[in-house]
Amino acid sequence: MSEGAAASPSATPAPDNPQMLGIQDAAKMLGVTMRTLRFYEDKGLIAPQRVGTTRIYSRREIGRMQLILRGKRLGFSIREIKEFLDLYDVDPEHVEQVRTLRVKVNKRIGELRQQKRAIEQTLEELLVIDQQAQDW
Repeated sequence: MSEGAAASPSATPAPDNPQMLGIQDAAKMLGVTMRTLRFYEDKGLIAPQRVGTTRIYSRREIGRMQLILRGKRLGFSIREIKEFLDLYDVDPEHVEQVRTLRVKVNKRIGELRQQKRAIEQTLEELLVIDQQAQDW
């Protein structure tokens, strides 16, 4: 049986545990494809439970996916996101996680500021070229 067919019966949360979702519902809730969920599972960033061949996503996995998607949106690499998530599991007080987060965030801010300066310089050059072409 295909995963899509296997996931269909769990399209709604199990009555005994409303926190658990099948892959279709998890993907829909997160605004991603089922392939995206499988990709992050293959990379070791999430580990859904299995019932036979059906992937079951807990609140923890949904939360991890939300962090992954936010990290990607902010421009962090999969490796950086994995390091951050791994710290969450080994540091119950989250001290190291917060320290690491600040270092990575400040580095990313620096990179984005540099890109912003480069974009502003390019825009200025293009505006000059446009003005020269218009005056010609």
